[in-house]
Amino acid sequence: MKRLFLVIFIFSTFTRFVFSVPLESLVSSSTAARLRSGGGTIFETQLRNPAPVLLPLDNDLRRITGGIIYSLEPNVLVEAMYLYVKPASMTEASEGWTDAQRTGVFNQLMTISTMTGLQYYSASRRAMRTFYEYSYAVDGPNSRNRIPDPVFTVVPAALTLYARQKDLTFGDNIYRYNYETTRNAVYFTQENITPLTIALIPVINRGNLKTVMAVIDCGDSILIYAASMAKALSIPGIGDRISDSFSNRAQAVINWFNGKLDITFQSH
Repeated sequence: MKRLFLVIFIFSTFTRFVFSVPLESLVSSSTAARLRSGGGTIFETQLRNPAPVLLPLDNDLRRITGGIIYSLEPNVLVEAMYLYVKPASMTEASEGWTDAQRTGVFNQLMTISTMTGLQYYSASRRAMRTFYEYSYAVDGPNSRNRIPDPVFTVVPAALTLYARQKDLTFGDNIYRYNYETTRNAVYFTQENITPLTIALIPVINRGNLKTVMAVIDCGDSILIYAASMAKALSIPGIGDRISDSFSNRAQAVINWFNGKLDITFQSH
């Protein structure tokens, strides 16, 4: 009977908690200290033959990012890293997110429609500007038929979602979102299905803009990493403009997702 009780106890513990990865095992000690100091988002921008410098020591993330760099050969790379600190009231945070919290985080990443009206700082205009005029999920890569944001009761191992998103820099486009999940992380990639233009000038061909985002549970915090990679056409000055745009957009998305994490961790 004692052995049976022990088995039941262990099983219930593992089904409730998904053990986390310490921040210090993912990034350097100096980066960890900088993130924990609350210094905001860390950015790195590289042009021509870029290679990631902020990429966390996470095998799945490195596989995903490395595969994109190998196939895309980008000439623009913008990285962003941010640490979300869980509420102090979560006394069990060191054990990692619960199944309910993990599902909540995944579902918040599905809320594509809530990006509508998102604001970002435009460096060229030196003012806040609307990022997405509208943003919503569609039922296929060649469709513009709106569907509701998906909601899951169990986190899938992998998922593909298509979205129509109109922004004031690149216009009205269709993107593919590919999601992968592990017990302590959610990863997704965004890829443009339609060519991107600036002022009616084609600057990024179909499939040549890819963004990777990772949400990794670190116990008392959540590490957010994003890398936007593009193979932009060789137009004088366009690389700098795209990299500036990527940095400010990454900050806007991180701010958006911070609010989503507040919803998840304050309600579970």
